[in-house]
Formats: sequence, C-alpha cells, structure tokens
Amino acid sequence: MQGPDERVLASDIRALRKARGLTLAEIALKLGRSVGWVSQVERGLSTPSLSDLRAFAELFGVPISLFFSHDVPVESERGVVVRAGRRRTLGTSESGLVEELLSPDLGGSFEMVRSVFAPGAELKNEARRPTEEAGYVASGLFDIEISGVWHRLGEGDSFRFEGKPYRWRNPGAEPAVVIWVVSPPVY
Repeated sequence: MQGPDERVLASDIRALRKARGLTLAEIALKLGRSVGWVSQVERGLSTPSLSDLRAFAELFGVPISLFFSHDVPVESERGVVVRAGRRRTLGTSESGLVEELLSPDLGGSFEMVRSVFAPGAELKNEARRPTEEAGYVASGLFDIEISGVWHRLGEGDSFRFEGKPYRWRNPGAEPAVVIWVVSPPVY
C-alpha cells in the first residue's frame, strides 16, 4: 500500500513528464528502464531508488530536492495546505536563487513558487519556456527582461508573459522576493 509521500512523488513525476511532453516510452528509453517500471513509479506502485531519483532529476532538469516531500502533520491538509516551515526547497543559495514550492504538489494546471534572488544575482542567458508566467514582487528590487525589454519592478509590482524569452536580475542591495506562478507546472 502506498503512503502519502509515495503518492506525492508519483504525482510529481507524472506532472513533470507531461509538462515536458514526454511519453512513458521516451522516459523509459532515456532512463534505461522498462515502460512498465516507469508506469508503476507514476502510479506509486514502485518506489524509485536514490539513483533513480537522480536520473529523473537530471532528465527533467530539476533539483533532486524536489522529490523529497515534507511531512504534513494534519492529514486533512495534504494536497491542500503548505505550511511556511514545510515548503520544499528548489535550489541553493550558491546560484543566487533559492526557490520554495508554495503549491502542495506539481499536479493541477499551475505551480506557485516563492523565489528569493540574492543581491546582484542574475540569469545571464535568456530562458524561454512553453508556459504562461506571472509574478508579484513581495519585497526588494527586481529587473526582468521580456522579449528584449527590461522592466524595473519594486515591492507591490507584478508582471505576466507567455512563451517569451526572458532574463532577470536583482539590482538592489537586499534580496528580492518574488511570488512566481507558472502554468503548466515545470518544476
């Protein structure tokens, strides 16, 4: 019988595969595993090993920490509420960006992430995803370039774009905190 952590893991792996438009067969080929095994992982019937999780993380381009959920002390909150001290961290301060998943899981049509950009941190190379994205600057200064146009945002400002190339930077002396919404989920 699968526990709540296995259900979250299975749901997250399925959501990541679908967000990237990959089939079970493509995932199996890339991981060197059978289609049946991948299907069982996505249904929570098989639990991947740590090395399997590393392979999934590399394949999907996400940090392995994404796959480790935190205990939800109140069962009725599972899949509904994420408490401040129990968020899943996605990244390290070494990159200048630390993100926390605010959504309970990667299921659904969007994900919500709390992004903390260190002073001077920047995304030097343009990124582009097949997503609709929006953000709200909770604190600090935040510059975002969308389709070659830079926008300086401060506390209380927000933005939205869809499928366009973007870059970001924190020009300030304090961390910038941005609540970021991405549809469909990509983490």
